[in-house]
Amino acid sequence: MTASPPPGPPSAQRRRHALARLFTVAQWLPGYDRRDLRGDLIAGLTVGVMLIPQGMAYALLAGVPPIYGLYASLVPLVVYPLFGTSRHLAVGIVAIDSLIIAAGLAPFAAAGSAEYIQLALVLALMVGALQMLMGALRLGFVVNLLSRPVIAGFTAAAALTIGFSQLANLLGVSLPRTPYIYTLLWEAARHLTDVHLPTLLIGLGGIALLLLLRRFAPKVPGPIVAVIAGTLLVWGLGLYRDGVAIVGEIPTGLPAPTVPALSPDTLRALLPTAVTLALVQFMNVISLGKVFAARHRYSVRPNRELFALGALNFVGGFFRSIPVSGSFSRTAVNEQAGARTPLANVFSAAVIALTLLFLTPLFYFLPIPVFAAIIMVAAFGMIDVQELRFLLRVKRIDGAIALLTFAATLLIGIHQGVLIGIAASVVAIMYRIGHPNVAELGHLPGTRSFRDLARYPDAVPLEGILILRVDASFSFANAEFLKDLILERIRDDDHAIRAVLIDASSINDLDTTAAAALHHIAGTLAERGVALYFGGVKEPVMDMMKRSGLYDKLGPDHFFLSPHRAVRHILTGWGRAEEYLDDVPDKLEPTS
Repeated sequence: MTASPPPGPPSAQRRRHALARLFTVAQWLPGYDRRDLRGDLIAGLTVGVMLIPQGMAYALLAGVPPIYGLYASLVPLVVYPLFGTSRHLAVGIVAIDSLIIAAGLAPFAAAGSAEYIQLALVLALMVGALQMLMGALRLGFVVNLLSRPVIAGFTAAAALTIGFSQLANLLGVSLPRTPYIYTLLWEAARHLTDVHLPTLLIGLGGIALLLLLRRFAPKVPGPIVAVIAGTLLVWGLGLYRDGVAIVGEIPTGLPAPTVPALSPDTLRALLPTAVTLALVQFMNVISLGKVFAARHRYSVRPNRELFALGALNFVGGFFRSIPVSGSFSRTAVNEQAGARTPLANVFSAAVIALTLLFLTPLFYFLPIPVFAAIIMVAAFGMIDVQELRFLLRVKRIDGAIALLTFAATLLIGIHQGVLIGIAASVVAIMYRIGHPNVAELGHLPGTRSFRDLARYPDAVPLEGILILRVDASFSFANAEFLKDLILERIRDDDHAIRAVLIDASSINDLDTTAAAALHHIAGTLAERGVALYFGGVKEPVMDMMKRSGLYDKLGPDHFFLSPHRAVRHILTGWGRAEEYLDDVPDKLEPTS
């Protein structure tokens, strides 16, 4: 797909290279051909049609009028191809983003009000600015704070919250706008006698239609069918006169440029929501990008994707777009429909533009319960029980973090749930670093290998030598733990140990705190008449041992290329070399 720029004067070449570095589109557009155009056109039109009902539904979920879902599906889709590196990512409004927006803005303004809309646009600018800054500073690695368990727990809880948030629209009753499921369920139970039956029947019919189409006709765009059927039903039977809520009049025309009102107080108030959105959106986009890039054998650039995501949010905010990112379902449809470059997003935006210019009157009688059906089916489909089971089965601590994040998101809140999940992941990492696996090794008869006595029944301990393998970097986080563990092992053996050999082949780093701990260990062992040896020390770790004085303190005859050589040296000094060497291969290791 990438075409080399034509030769030219050095200054022109430099300008072209600078342009290609800034705008990714300059790298693939020169090689764009008719085949690419056909694939992108078909995919773009398909996703664009799918985006119309989803965009309006997710706008309602975010607390803004449906028209803003179409606005959010216009300019950002045109911006992404300029900077993005994924050929298949379908950009637009996303359910989880909408939920975070609603939760973040609810304390400051009433949903749907002019002030609320202004806050949503300011939030788009803030999220975009943060993402562009992080991308420019190459800070894409911070998304690693959102580990797989955190994402799994958060997504499952968010899916439930998104689904149940539509109870009011499904039942046709007035419920408080809250991100807490228990409050929604309690209020819904209190208003069961007030349920509007036509609204409920339309919503349940929409859910049934969407599920049946997904099961028996997956290629049919279910949301479009549900929108058309619901609109015709409400218009034909005049159900809007009986109290079924409808979209009503939608403004016609493209969004005019606007500058949202900014103030320091607003920026401070929205900062936690902006940071949460910036991270969650990037995690979503880079995960999607990597999945489809691996499938089609190309690569995505995380920091470039982060900048592209920021650019589409920042520019979109000036054209009445709320924060947007990448959609898994629409990206999958985009790929299946034959998308070949990011230009497919532009064709989707063209569908939205035509809708805004000419088709908005057709949505006048569109019933709100159909939106509820679309959102609920999409949301509950996001719950991946198998993922949670997998995490619990493979590594219980990861499963526990996922369940903690899930519970915190449901019971405390969106931002708090993510932060608690991140904090739990960091604590788990620090615990693992601070309590690394330290294996006591024994000799495998007939070999020069040493293995964990607890895992290899054939391994035999060597009398008088305690051989330990530390499976971690040796740092301030675990220095005290390892020091206490080694000295405790010596105490437990009641002077039976005459030498401690540390297999350092798994230690890839040593800091000053750990070096001081080794000095202390060596001194304490020497007082007890126990010698300290090292085998298999990596070069950077050896450099640190020399700079810290440990190498000179112990002497070069206490450091060996492998545990085998160290054991041979120790036993030779004790006059017991034969009992070991008689049980190892005759062929010597190459000397260095």
